[in-house]
Amino acid sequence: MAELRYNPLLDTWTMVASNRQNRPNLNKDYCPFCPGSGRVPDAYTIYVYANDFPALSQNPPPPDPLPYSDLYAVQPSYGHCEVILFSSDHHQSLWQLPTAQIIELIDTWAERTTLLAADEKIKYIFPFENRGEAVGVTMHHPHGQLYAYSFVPLKLKTELQNAKKYYQKHGRNLFSDMIAQERNDERRIIFENDNFIAFIPFFTDYPFGVFIINKNNTNFIPKTNVTERKDLASIIKVITGGFDTLYNKRFPYMMCVHQAPVNDAEYADCADYYRLHIEFYPPWRAEDTIKYYASSEMGAWAAANTRAVEDSAAELRAAVNLFISKINA
Repeated sequence: MAELRYNPLLDTWTMVASNRQNRPNLNKDYCPFCPGSGRVPDAYTIYVYANDFPALSQNPPPPDPLPYSDLYAVQPSYGHCEVILFSSDHHQSLWQLPTAQIIELIDTWAERTTLLAADEKIKYIFPFENRGEAVGVTMHHPHGQLYAYSFVPLKLKTELQNAKKYYQKHGRNLFSDMIAQERNDERRIIFENDNFIAFIPFFTDYPFGVFIINKNNTNFIPKTNVTERKDLASIIKVITGGFDTLYNKRFPYMMCVHQAPVNDAEYADCADYYRLHIEFYPPWRAEDTIKYYASSEMGAWAAANTRAVEDSAAELRAAVNLFISKINA
């Protein structure tokens, strides 16, 4: 079964993809993403790989017949899912790649976004990386994914709506004001360069939940220029390297790229109020201690942070500085 089911309580869609139930948990003796598997080139840097178990498709099957009322609406699971391999080396991490290769990854995000945005049924394009078994990863080869949805997902829609309300009320960009507030305080800033700033926001629910925000009003990956892409690659390398330096081992996280929607007149003016940024959701709150999303977080969307981010930011900033000193040595 593959279809989208409407949730009238939240005004959003749930993807039903029973084919994903059969995803393999691969052993250490075989990886389809490694050269020699017959599934990928013999050598590559960044490689786009068709998702073997997609939740969305640009040629979806018709939904199952609906024996209910109009309240429970369904529609085809239209969209696109793909895997983006970061390296042919099975043991590489994102931060271990040369900066030029991370720039190539960002270029790939931009190229795939442009290509998929040409399909008018696509409304949102979402690159991301899941890293580590703590977030459910079963494929350990360095890779991310890209989903293209036929709707604007609820979290993104909420961000967009609140950023627009802030702009209409204050006449200023919310992201610009967030940066100003964080600079005024300074305790939560982790790193910055000419075009991007990384900090753990005052309000985040993850102790190490870094945001990387564009300092400019660029809100769409394809609109970033060469200098912005270089700076974005550099800051991604520094933050992910800092994560692994923090406890001197592989640090699990979810890395989510938030950009403007496509093909949606409701958000045609979002360049005024929305900005390209990356949100990290790392599940650790201390070494080997998981910050679980339990009943309050999931059932009520009432987030709780078990640590003051001013403290965790100081720890991560020290780890980032140590990482930078090592790579510059």
